[in-house]
Amino acid sequence: MPAPFPTGFGAPAGGFPPGPTGGHLPVARHAGGDDPVPGRQHPSAPLPPMPAGAWNRLRPREDDMDDDATVAAPRLSGPRDDATEEPPAEPAADDPTGGLDVIGANVDDDRPRRRGLRRRRDDDAPGAVADDETVALHPQDDLDRHGDPDDGGLLHDDEIPVAPYDPRSDPQRRRRRRRPLAIGLALLILGGMVVGIVLAGQRLLGMLDPEARDYPGPGTGSVDVRVQQGDTLTDIARTLADADVIASTGPFVDAAQDEPAATGIQPGVYSLRLQMSGQGALELLLDPASRQVSRVTVPEGFTVDQVLARLAEQTGTPLAELEAAADPAALPLPPYAGGQLEGYLFPATYDFEPGTTPQQMLQRMVETFDEVAARLQLEERAAALGRTPGEVVTIASMIQSETRLDEERPDVAQVIYNRLDAGIALGIDATLAYGLDKSGNELTVTDLQSDDPYNTRNRRGLPPTPISSPGEASLEAALAPSTGDLLYYVLESQDGAHFFTSDYAEFQQARQRCADAGLGCGG
Repeated sequence: MPAPFPTGFGAPAGGFPPGPTGGHLPVARHAGGDDPVPGRQHPSAPLPPMPAGAWNRLRPREDDMDDDATVAAPRLSGPRDDATEEPPAEPAADDPTGGLDVIGANVDDDRPRRRGLRRRRDDDAPGAVADDETVALHPQDDLDRHGDPDDGGLLHDDEIPVAPYDPRSDPQRRRRRRRPLAIGLALLILGGMVVGIVLAGQRLLGMLDPEARDYPGPGTGSVDVRVQQGDTLTDIARTLADADVIASTGPFVDAAQDEPAATGIQPGVYSLRLQMSGQGALELLLDPASRQVSRVTVPEGFTVDQVLARLAEQTGTPLAELEAAADPAALPLPPYAGGQLEGYLFPATYDFEPGTTPQQMLQRMVETFDEVAARLQLEERAAALGRTPGEVVTIASMIQSETRLDEERPDVAQVIYNRLDAGIALGIDATLAYGLDKSGNELTVTDLQSDDPYNTRNRRGLPPTPISSPGEASLEAALAPSTGDLLYYVLESQDGAHFFTSDYAEFQQARQRCADAGLGCGG
């Protein structure tokens, strides 16, 4: 192996020229001679010139170094033995940076930059650049790259122009600021598209199937619609469509079929709105507040005069018109009524629609009595008792006036039947009060001795007519009295309860107790 050469700056970057054997042999020279000595170098021999390259740009050390000092050299990789060695390119004479780009040399605030590739120059031409170096095409670019020639061509850190940072110009920040607005606008557009699709679909469906058209809103204005007795859901839907309450029958019928309560829609006049949806129209028909009626409650025990006054008060119908309509010959009274209206205006709660005439009101009340009488089998059961249906109604009217307690009504009925059968005067003050158009508390001793046909104190048998409108409980009691020989009853407590007996002495004692309690006695 050849002896290694001393370490220093004398070794070229690519090694020494090849020797006779092809290897790189170090050459040693004497200080005073020119003949080389193979394998050895004199310490004082001058070093060969340094090849051009990156090492030329290094500044020399400031302190003196001994000639014998050995300086570590960087390890340079040389070309392969079989490669052709080319001399390194010399840096431009006026380039103090050794061909290295200066940071910020291309920043210019005064004018826009035009960059491109220069045409390749000859290696030996001044200012030559490498094949792959990108330089400016403008003549001013050389000055921008290398700085001011008077300053040695160098740029300092504080001279490098840097554009100031403006946070408002940050594109990401602008995108973040615009993002909520863009989302809101997109949602608004999407909502409009959905509404448009729904409306267009409804219009198209209405064109294809007229029976499926439906108004979308709750409707406007007001319109009165009458539901007739016996109308089916389809009939009601046609009536609503004819009045422009709904667009077509289909949506209303579909909604009504899904609602069990729809089968209970009552006949009458309803206040609805124009151009409603089928579902909305159904909801109003099921709302009792939408039905235009005058509700009248006729209590049990009211006389004809009291019934007419109640109807006039709660329906707004003039009393004179009602009195004129209370003609027994114009009303459908049963044959056993004897042409008398008293007792046959059945007490109940009635809903009279707008436009109902006085005669229609009274006729409806008589028809209700006929319905109850038919349900109770009044005529058949009266015959079983040996009484006419008219007599049963008269007895029921007295029962209605004599007690407020339903459980006592059969006993009152038994007392009346026992007295009638025994030929004893009934002695019921309520009949006399009716005949005299007074209340029971207004009767005087003279009234009790009067010869009035309704005075059951001195007249045997039943009064000429019923004295009030009996309710169903009183009618039932008259058809099914209790048993026993009861002949007397006297009020014995504030709650309206009576004391019943068949003994006259017990009856007198009960009267005294009633008088002492200040209850007001009768019987």
